[in-house]
Amino acid sequence: MGFLPTRPNWAAGFGPHWTPGEAGAMARLDGFLETRAKGYAQGRDFPAAENVSNLSPHLQTGEITPRQILASLRRAEGLGDVGQRDGAKFLAEVGWREFAAYLLFHNPTLAADEFQQKFTPFPWLDDPKDLAAWQRGQTGYPIVDAGMRELWQTGTMHNRVRMIVASFLIKHLRVNWRAGLAWFHDTLLDADVASNAASWQWVAGCGADAAPYFRIFNPITQAIKFDPDGDYIRRWVPELADLPNKYLGAPWQAPGPVLDNANVALGFTYPHPIVDHASARAAALAAFETL
Repeated sequence: MGFLPTRPNWAAGFGPHWTPGEAGAMARLDGFLETRAKGYAQGRDFPAAENVSNLSPHLQTGEITPRQILASLRRAEGLGDVGQRDGAKFLAEVGWREFAAYLLFHNPTLAADEFQQKFTPFPWLDDPKDLAAWQRGQTGYPIVDAGMRELWQTGTMHNRVRMIVASFLIKHLRVNWRAGLAWFHDTLLDADVASNAASWQWVAGCGADAAPYFRIFNPITQAIKFDPDGDYIRRWVPELADLPNKYLGAPWQAPGPVLDNANVALGFTYPHPIVDHASARAAALAAFETL
């Protein structure tokens, strides 16, 4: 019917990752419960690991339902294939999606208006250059850039990294959370109005049961903690692949000879950070204090 994109085919990279349809959804669920669910409770935070279900695009299009997931999970738990802690955490994530739907049902403007209205007058900067650098994965912070490039190339992004990139946009760059919501809605295969809005407002601190605004993810320590071997960053930011792990989360801290040996020229092959973490954090907190 001519629905596939051309000139360019921006979905060319999606094929190896997704099999649309109910059969593809059930195969994805079965594969997760058989292997990747083991260690899910802890492993889900590490983007280079395989402890994720990747079911959200199938849920979004109705190719699988939460009740089917629950039934299959209970069977797997009964057989001993999935441990209680891993199963409970996975079910909680499905529950968060249902909670988001509940929020949207009772708050139809959730994608447009702050759930907590006290955040409405927040002093955003909304610099279009900063937004573009974030969208293109050119912020100079490797864990942020890796996530944004994964999103563009595959139509998805690891959940831990979604929180990191959202916090960076909202709090380091002080770009309105609605701009991030719009970009995710346009690029995610699992783009769901309720989940997208609830999640962005959660990070911004203005949603229901939201993370407090003063919780600002440090993209350097997040990279060190959750991508300690650098596998995720090296995959999506290959121009930094030869850097030692010690400097992979903050390449500007590497001595000149180390950068030279890794063929990294800051400002040429990879950008300088578009904002200083400590200064941006202080400015974000000062802006929050104006509310």
